[in-house]
Amino acid sequence: MKLRIPMDFNDLNFNDISEKVLENMPEVTIMNVAISIASGAMVFGGIIPYIPQYRDIKRTQNSEGFSTFVCLTLLIANTLRILFWFGRHFETPLLLQSIIMNITMLVMVRLCVNVRNKSDIIPVKPRKFSDFDSKYFWRWTDFSSYVQFLLALTTVVGLLTNIFLEVPVYIETLGFLAVFIEALLGTPQFYKNFQNKSTDGMSIKMVLMWTSGDVFKTIYFIIRSAPAQFWKCKIVLLEMSGIK
Repeated sequence: MKLRIPMDFNDLNFNDISEKVLENMPEVTIMNVAISIASGAMVFGGIIPYIPQYRDIKRTQNSEGFSTFVCLTLLIANTLRILFWFGRHFETPLLLQSIIMNITMLVMVRLCVNVRNKSDIIPVKPRKFSDFDSKYFWRWTDFSSYVQFLLALTTVVGLLTNIFLEVPVYIETLGFLAVFIEALLGTPQFYKNFQNKSTDGMSIKMVLMWTSGDVFKTIYFIIRSAPAQFWKCKIVLLEMSGIK
């Protein structure tokens, strides 16, 4: 037995329906479009500087000119920023940026580890995170060790954050450390160049994109009222870049 519900289409006012639909739709303005584009750039723009560096290493099969400690710096900074979000919510694009950046840095590390292992003429003794040898910290010979370190870092700081989640001083310090460590981003690369007495193997495009990206991020943080730690440390980073 079928139940039929009579409907009189004459009772429907399609003009009223369309007006209500339009009222519920977000207003499309130049500012809204600009904010959406800026948010997209914030999420994915951070990985762009590493594309030319990745391609250079892939093409030359030589990673000696690139410091993997840059990856370490960003992995720590973005992990702390992700955990900071649990204590003080900030914009979703900034959270997504940190997640994507961590994935990108792991991809860079994996490439460098593979290239180094292939370029070793004389086989070297395997070095792993589980050896707990400080002499070979972040110089391990297998990619899984880097993942294990990141998981250990996330677990330890995550537990501390869960314990002190309601302590404002801890949360604000966590946020400050996240952006302060990120502000040291260029230091490992400059030290690598000093050791090599050369910039060979380092992508100039990457460095230029670092600076332009920091300018964009600083403006975005200020306009979007991001936590003060974010834009203050970006200004410091820009000043340091100018000095160097």
